[in-house]
Amino acid sequence: MTVQAEKLAGASSTEDGRKLTDLGIRAAAPRKGRRLRAFLRNPTFVAGVVILSFFVLLALFAGVLFPGDPLDMVGPPVLWPGQDPEFPLGTDSLGRDVLAELVHGARASLLVGLSAAAIGLAIGMVVGASAGFFGGWVDTLLMRLVELFQTTPTFLLVVVIVAIGEPNLQTIALAIGLASWPTVARLVRAQFRSLRESDFVMAARSLGYSNLRIIAQEILPNALPPVVVAASVMIANAILTEAGLSFLNMRDPNLVSWGGMIGAGRDLLRTAWFLTALPGVAIAAAVLSLNLVGDGLNEILNPRSDP
Repeated sequence: MTVQAEKLAGASSTEDGRKLTDLGIRAAAPRKGRRLRAFLRNPTFVAGVVILSFFVLLALFAGVLFPGDPLDMVGPPVLWPGQDPEFPLGTDSLGRDVLAELVHGARASLLVGLSAAAIGLAIGMVVGASAGFFGGWVDTLLMRLVELFQTTPTFLLVVVIVAIGEPNLQTIALAIGLASWPTVARLVRAQFRSLRESDFVMAARSLGYSNLRIIAQEILPNALPPVVVAASVMIANAILTEAGLSFLNMRDPNLVSWGGMIGAGRDLLRTAWFLTALPGVAIAAAVLSLNLVGDGLNEILNPRSDP
């Protein structure tokens, strides 16, 4: 072949590659559009996102909406909601603004939920991916470890870890994350076991890709949809667990949390029930929003629901 012919062949292959790339981009655009429309058409997902966004905005702008320490005593004790315009939701037994506590409590609860879910997802995905991809004695050993954690009640394990360490926000998030990863590990393992013999994995092996590259770039992206759904449930469970710990007074005394507000108001449950009802409603709404988001993601990301 002459030099001119080689140049022509190279130009032709380059042009073909560009055409294929353009076709791939044009083909991906409608898929993204359909996916976006699916998100917007799903009322469950939209409702969950709206409620969750409200709490996220409260957490982000808590310092702007209510500057200063929410634990400061700013008014007479046990003012009912609407009794004083300066305190729309009243005050607690120590004269602290209930609305300020609720807004700042959103920050603590969401931060613990996100941090604990991130820790649990990281550990569970590493363990589940290793067990599902390699199989054999690696799978057996890691699954025995998963079973060891699952035989211990989750809340009891969290209480023990927090009791051993210092009851601050970091310790609580770490404890919840360490107790919640086995579910993710089993889910990721099942996904990897079903995908490791797929054609695209065999093609990657034939191209000489390393195991780490196949796990991270080939299988993991295809195994993520159910993991994303599980993450929303993990955040909700972490918020409930943190509320339970705070109710038992195993919380950071320098931070306001919804569970701590419920624990502090239980002594006045008959005379000032709003002190426990308001943070309880906030917890229920936050958990409901996360469950709605999870249900919506499950419907949208389900391959059988693709148009």
